[in-house]
Parts: sequence; C-alpha cells; structure tokens
Amino acid sequence: MRLWNSNLLHRLKVLLNSQEGQDLVEYALVVALVAFGATAALQTLGSGLNSAFTTISTTLASSLT
Repeated sequence: MRLWNSNLLHRLKVLLNSQEGQDLVEYALVVALVAFGATAALQTLGSGLNSAFTTISTTLASSLT
C-alpha cells in the first residue's frame, strides 16, 4: 500500500509540473483575443459603411428628383 501511495504521489507531482498543454492554452487565448478584436472592429466598420452608403443613397435620390 505504501508503494502504491508513493507511486501515486510521484505521478501527481509529474502531472502538476508538466507544461505540455500550456502552449495550447496560450494559443487558444491569443486566438480568442484576436477573434474578439476582429469582431468588434468589423462591427464598427460595418456601422460606418452603412452610414456612408445611406448618405450616398439619400444624396443620389434627392438629386434625381
């Protein structure tokens, strides 16, 4: 039983000190941050484009009548 506990404790220490998945988590966080920034930027850009095309449309409509 003591050998089993020692083996389990050793495996837990190895698992806690392992950094194999750390890079994957960091890359996932960077990708999430870039996606969030791109979404916010595209929403702002879309709103500005919508406003510009509405102004152009109104100007063209008023000049044709």
